[in-house]
Amino acid sequence: MSAFTGTADYYRQYRPGIPSEVVAMLNHAAPTGSPRRLLDIGTGPGLVPEALLERFDDIIALDSDRDMISAAEAALRPRLPYGSRLRLVQGRAEEFAPPLGWRPHLVTCCRAFHWLDQQALLCRLDEYVAPGGVLAVFSDRSLWTADNDWQRAVRSVVQDFLGEQRRAGTGAFGPVGPPYRQVLRNSAFSDVTETVIPVRRTWNAEEVVGYLYSTSFAAPHLFMERRDGFESAVKAVLAESATGGVLTEDNAFTMLTARRPSSREGR
Repeated sequence: MSAFTGTADYYRQYRPGIPSEVVAMLNHAAPTGSPRRLLDIGTGPGLVPEALLERFDDIIALDSDRDMISAAEAALRPRLPYGSRLRLVQGRAEEFAPPLGWRPHLVTCCRAFHWLDQQALLCRLDEYVAPGGVLAVFSDRSLWTADNDWQRAVRSVVQDFLGEQRRAGTGAFGPVGPPYRQVLRNSAFSDVTETVIPVRRTWNAEEVVGYLYSTSFAAPHLFMERRDGFESAVKAVLAESATGGVLTEDNAFTMLTARRPSSREGR
């Protein structure tokens, strides 16, 4: 069972999209060309390709979860610009082999790098990323790690129902590895730049519950017959913090853009 079993529809509807500032940075970082190729790893329901549809005309979106791929197909195909190409692939990123001669100019990995065998993935990417190509690893803080008062209160409710340890579907969330910057610097993509993009969001209680159900640590099936009680408990703690039903969140996207050193390009 995938850690995200049963979450795809919630992910599509309730996860925040990619901020315009992040989109602009990705567009600026990647080489130009025609066709301009994007590989999105851990695409989920396609939030990153959706944000970049107008900027890349040959896109492969990859995810190991079949329901996520179906959600991405339904969301992206109707929006695809005329003449652009989109392929959605179910499979493990560490084992993915692109079509013969297909070399991405930009590889994106949003909110997914921690789920992967990072060293194996980076070695595989070095085999086919285009010369001058860019790898972008980026994420905002999840509710589990965020530090707003109302988010800490909601996390406590999750722990009351599911236990103190962070869940990952039916299992437990794995140990935190070395910082991503260090992992990248030890790879072929060792020329690394870090940028932090602050974001402010507003939520209501229904949106917070929907967001929780989009996560591996609070997937709907984990609560079984206690789901109604969980929702009531979440809404009760949120009512204490909301102003006119509105909750404010200060978050940030941390983006690492990584390239091969110039001495290794064109090898």
